[in-house]
Amino acid sequence: MIRENAAVLHREMAWFQQVVDMRMKKYFGEDGAADLPDEPSPPPLHDNSAVYTQLVQHYNMNATERLVLLLALMPHICPQLLDVFFTKNATYDRGFTEFGGIKGQHHGGFLPTGETAAFLVAGNNLEQRFRLIELFGPDHFFARHSILKLVPANADEPLLAGALSLYPEYLSYFTLGTAHKPDYSITFPAKRIETGLEWTDLVLEDHTMEEVEEIRAWIEHGDTLMNDWGMHRKIKPGYRSLFYGPPGTGKSLTACLLGKTFNMDVYRIDLSMIVSKYIGETEKNLAQVFDRAANQHWILFFDEADALFGKRTQTSSSNDRYANQEVAYLLQRIEDFPGMIVLATNLKANIDEAFGRRFQSMIYFSMPGPEQRLRLWQQAFPANVQLEPRLNLEEIARRHEMAGGAIINISRYSCLMALKRGSTTILQQDVLAGIRKEFGKEGKTV
Repeated sequence: MIRENAAVLHREMAWFQQVVDMRMKKYFGEDGAADLPDEPSPPPLHDNSAVYTQLVQHYNMNATERLVLLLALMPHICPQLLDVFFTKNATYDRGFTEFGGIKGQHHGGFLPTGETAAFLVAGNNLEQRFRLIELFGPDHFFARHSILKLVPANADEPLLAGALSLYPEYLSYFTLGTAHKPDYSITFPAKRIETGLEWTDLVLEDHTMEEVEEIRAWIEHGDTLMNDWGMHRKIKPGYRSLFYGPPGTGKSLTACLLGKTFNMDVYRIDLSMIVSKYIGETEKNLAQVFDRAANQHWILFFDEADALFGKRTQTSSSNDRYANQEVAYLLQRIEDFPGMIVLATNLKANIDEAFGRRFQSMIYFSMPGPEQRLRLWQQAFPANVQLEPRLNLEEIARRHEMAGGAIINISRYSCLMALKRGSTTILQQDVLAGIRKEFGKEGKTV
């Protein structure tokens, strides 16, 4: 894939260089420039598996769209081809305004803007310049499918002054041929979570599992329902589910297993970096996540979601009004999001009631009963350990009500105590000590 991507882009770069040279010669009126074609014909793209070729053919891109796409890609694969735009205007002892471009903080090369694209595509032709602007509109496939964008310029500055930016997903596709997995950062406050467990390790009540199966059915058949059966005309895209119930009952594990089963990355949103005391910052932070995820095969998982999606309050102050505006904004973004969203909370009562209409399912993860607790205890210990004969898991499961997360903590503690003794036998006294530790966290006694 890397070899094929490189071969195709090498030919495209040669064409891009021809376009730049032609535009420069025509613009500066060099000898023979009048005889040059308005734009060299792009090279034919033969049918192969290079991602760039597939994308161009899928959208039936014209030469202008290919040129703009290459311009956004060039700083990443061959930045020296843009050095020509550093040419100085001798009259004013500065760069040419019509070349556009900005200087990066660390990148030493030329970073193209919309103005750079206008110069290459249109030169002094106003009609072509105006048509170029359509490529950066919300209805064009560049924006609709998050391929490239014009980063908004500062307020009151010209539209085309914005930097031309290729989305990281497509940069990864065009070069490595694989999907980009973003790292946790200030601009993307979400962390990918995974699990090594399987569905057989998830212990839920039968009715809870039936509701989870509905989500599995949507992920598997949602595209068919929306497109082939025409339901996109009647319902909004995407699926939204609320998982609620006590801690440790399997909410996070269920989300991870859904992602694992259908090869979907699961991103847990860091609410501590989303929620801001400054007006408008929470919406901005959340928009960064939703915009990046809009066209990805991801599951967005909001843990402890009541911190972000809590009930609206009476508007007794300006702060209350802004808080309510935030909730209203979040409601709208969730309702319009075309992918899979899971909100998890310990207390359903803390979630704003207006969210109920936006959820396709609301699943209660209850504390496991004695039978479920016994299964959890039996699955909790490694295969290479033995249980002390007097350690009666059935009795422990019957007497002590606790969630699966607490049982795993007790298993970890008991195994560490066995290792400390140089043994592979789990003792009853260690299990009971672990139970006391878990109950102590909640202020309970055994």
